[in-house]
Amino acid sequence: MCAAGRRWGRRQRVLLWGVLLAAWEAAWGQLRYSVPEEMPKGSFVGDVAKDLGLQMPALPDRGVRIIDRGRRQYFALHGKTGHLVTAERIDREQLCRLVQQCVLRCELIVEGEMQVYKIDVEITDINDNSPTFKDIEVEEKISETTAPGSRFTLPRAHDPDSGQNSLQSYKLSGDEHFSLAVQTGPGGDQRPELVLAKALDREEVAFHELVLRASDGGEPARTGTARIRVTVLDANDNAPVFSQAEYTVRVPEDVPVGSVLVTVTATDADEGLNGNVRYSLQKEADMALDIVNVDAETGEITLVRSLDFEESNAYELEVQARDGGQLYDTAKVEITVTDVNDNAPELTVTSQLSEISEDAPSGTVVALLHVQDQDSGANGEVRCSLDGGVPFHLESSQDSYYRVVTARELDREQESEYNVTVRVADGGRPSLQSSRVLCVRVLDVNDNAPVFSQERYSARLSENNVAGLLVLRVRATDSDWGENARVRYRLGEGGVRGSPLSSYVSVQAETGALYALRSFDYEEVREVGLWVWAEDGGSPALSSNVSVRLVIVDENDNAPQVLYPPPAGVLSGSVWSGVELAARSSEAGALVAKVVAVDADAGQNAWLSYELAKATEPGLFRVGLHSGEVRTARSPLARDAARQSLVVLVKDHGRPALSATATLSVVLAESVAELLAELGSAARAEAEAGAGEAGGSLTRWLVLAVAAVSCLFVAFLLLLLALRLRRWRRSQQQLLAAGSGALRGVPATHFVGIDGVRAFLHSYSHDVSLTADSRKSHLRFSAASCCDTLPARPPPDEPAPLLGDQEPAGAQQADPAPLPVSSSDQSVSAKLPLLLFCSFPAVLCSLCTEVC
Repeated sequence: MCAAGRRWGRRQRVLLWGVLLAAWEAAWGQLRYSVPEEMPKGSFVGDVAKDLGLQMPALPDRGVRIIDRGRRQYFALHGKTGHLVTAERIDREQLCRLVQQCVLRCELIVEGEMQVYKIDVEITDINDNSPTFKDIEVEEKISETTAPGSRFTLPRAHDPDSGQNSLQSYKLSGDEHFSLAVQTGPGGDQRPELVLAKALDREEVAFHELVLRASDGGEPARTGTARIRVTVLDANDNAPVFSQAEYTVRVPEDVPVGSVLVTVTATDADEGLNGNVRYSLQKEADMALDIVNVDAETGEITLVRSLDFEESNAYELEVQARDGGQLYDTAKVEITVTDVNDNAPELTVTSQLSEISEDAPSGTVVALLHVQDQDSGANGEVRCSLDGGVPFHLESSQDSYYRVVTARELDREQESEYNVTVRVADGGRPSLQSSRVLCVRVLDVNDNAPVFSQERYSARLSENNVAGLLVLRVRATDSDWGENARVRYRLGEGGVRGSPLSSYVSVQAETGALYALRSFDYEEVREVGLWVWAEDGGSPALSSNVSVRLVIVDENDNAPQVLYPPPAGVLSGSVWSGVELAARSSEAGALVAKVVAVDADAGQNAWLSYELAKATEPGLFRVGLHSGEVRTARSPLARDAARQSLVVLVKDHGRPALSATATLSVVLAESVAELLAELGSAARAEAEAGAGEAGGSLTRWLVLAVAAVSCLFVAFLLLLLALRLRRWRRSQQQLLAAGSGALRGVPATHFVGIDGVRAFLHSYSHDVSLTADSRKSHLRFSAASCCDTLPARPPPDEPAPLLGDQEPAGAQQADPAPLPVSSSDQSVSAKLPLLLFCSFPAVLCSLCTEVC
């Protein structure tokens, strides 16, 4: 119990010392821990996150990982705690059987920072192995004549543990004839020897049984035993003797298999069977079992397997020479393996950025490389380089690490991807090399504004265009990539004639097509200047603009406008309008007048030409083709009319040509008095013609009015008659139902029988009085028209008149005679249809009242 406590305390002290040492070395970029062998998987080795000052939540994001340069992964990083733990059970004897201090090296890679931290983990030994003999039963043959004190080599035990746990002592038991002697070799190893303490007698004891026990220094100690059987032989005077006690040989690692490395020689002075020497290997460990072999007859040691300097650079053998009498001698053979440049440098990409932003600053780490060569000396010296032509260079990091960093700022628009070739070569002769290609893609940054294909745009647009017409397309490109290169267009701010520019034109955001939203008029707008902006989709967005000039092209859509003489109606009522005076005594070519015209169009469409289209005397006047001047073509004659009418045709040069006419009146007179007289007679003639035309027009309108009134009046009479008949039939049915005496009181003068049909008379009587003055004419309805249709029943003493008798005298005198209308009064006759038309509403009103 106390021994177990001491072991636990010593282990705790070792762990504490390892932690303190790790904290000291962490400040220098290297960590060192210690862990016993044979610990289970997941055992704690050290708190890497704490020792390096790494934040636990950020470990996965920063790409922290452990790399072992060996063939197997012995350590791992716990993702949640940041502890370095064992990845599997570690056997120190298997890893470091020839090394006193077993240290495993691994590396902690922080990819986010491109940092490497070295970690050394010492594997401490525990006493988990007992000393063992290769042969647990050994037979020794000793002659009975052997003198006491003679020594015989015994097999050595092997303990793979180290330090105190390794082999410490031997002990021999079993017989008084023999004792044990332990010799210390050059390397500090113990070599047991059997010492003959008492003379042997074969006839007394032919065999001796001994036990050799080997013990280590562990707590508790472990032991191993071998049984030794000594056979006593008859006399054999001489034992074999090697020519050298120790053989040393140096061979390159690329020596062919089957080559003789060294030949050992031993001689025996005896003759016959006792002088026959045979050789054998005494292998205390299994490390050289498959490396060499010794010829039993010749002593040649040959290579049976290829050597590898990187696996082992030295081998130690023990060769035994034994004669036929079982006497023997031993010699030590040391084989040193020299290095050959048979390993090419190894280039490992520990960490790499596959993508890098083009705005990354110079010196940004792109990749972390590890180079190593298994060879030694000059063969293991490695040189690392980059192929030229790339904006990267190498920086030595620590030990065998290199960093690939940017040498300058990158530009994705010049090169979007780089294939960086890294080459490593060793210092051997000939030199061996290897290479790796790093593919680095440059990520785009919105550092380029859109660029238009032209410095400025212009287009010609014919006026009177169709709304929605495509005018032109602007195009801008962005040398960036992806969303940063997506270009959208928009119209700049502006206005045309007080209206916003967007009401005249628009630009399609995706294609840059510019459309006219309305029809342009050259006479209003002759040119439109605007700005179109192109903006990319980056954040923040970059933009550029370009000027666009739209020139409105004139079309011949305006006819010439005559300014002089003014058109008819502009100066109506003035007899002086468009009248020019030409002297009868004027000669040919005399200027009479000038026709002035303008055209709102431009260019060829506004070029005007004049020609005489019509004239009272065709050969009397001529018109200047381009000036519009009216001149006499000859001298006026006496037979020429005093009043000349000229029609001048004004045409432009458009296609098709548009034209206008100007009417010019020319009076041939010698003086102003003649001109005024001519104009006065013309005015009277025009007045008479105008009065006749006006009277005829008024008569036509009066006839139409009378016809319309008559038609309406007849239509209403027919309608009222129909209504009366309908009402009469209803009253007849009521009278028939009431009895035959119901109609006795109705005056006969109010009914007229026509084939059994009765109609009312005098129900719509009215008086019309017309005077010469329409304001004094009036219309009077009789009293009978405002009363009921059937008059009140007469008194009983007045007999009812029979149907068909004449009307009473009072009834005839009730209708006044209308005033006669004189046909000679033009005013009254002209106003008669108007009076009838005005009285028509009153008549309708009375009729409607009667119906009611």
